[in-house]
Amino acid sequence: MLRNLVDQGENQPDLLVAALLHDVGKLKYPLNPIERAVVVLVRASLPKYARRWSQTPEDGWEASPKWRKPFILAEQHAEWGAKLARETGVSRLTEDLIRNHHDPQIAGGGEIANNLLHKLWMVDNE
Repeated sequence: MLRNLVDQGENQPDLLVAALLHDVGKLKYPLNPIERAVVVLVRASLPKYARRWSQTPEDGWEASPKWRKPFILAEQHAEWGAKLARETGVSRLTEDLIRNHHDPQIAGGGEIANNLLHKLWMVDNE
């Protein structure tokens, strides 16, 4: 993503850092190719189940059955990544970009933040 943004002439530091770190939350549970494919297929064909299975149980991530973890990860990795990035001292804007990289807009984020997020969202969906 970083290379695509730089090739497009982007040089805004928060955007470039977010491009590098946007999926860092996936480190919590690395997916194998089969798990990744199952999540994509279930999201496309049975979105109701995918949403239900992606919710973290009340007793926490660790108590989640192994088969549900890929769904939870797909839903929660942006939030987890934003938290990890915040702990390393990134700017609030970078944190917000990471947290919202699957959405084309940050509610109440302002024009600059939303323009940057839209760029990040576009390259993430290429």
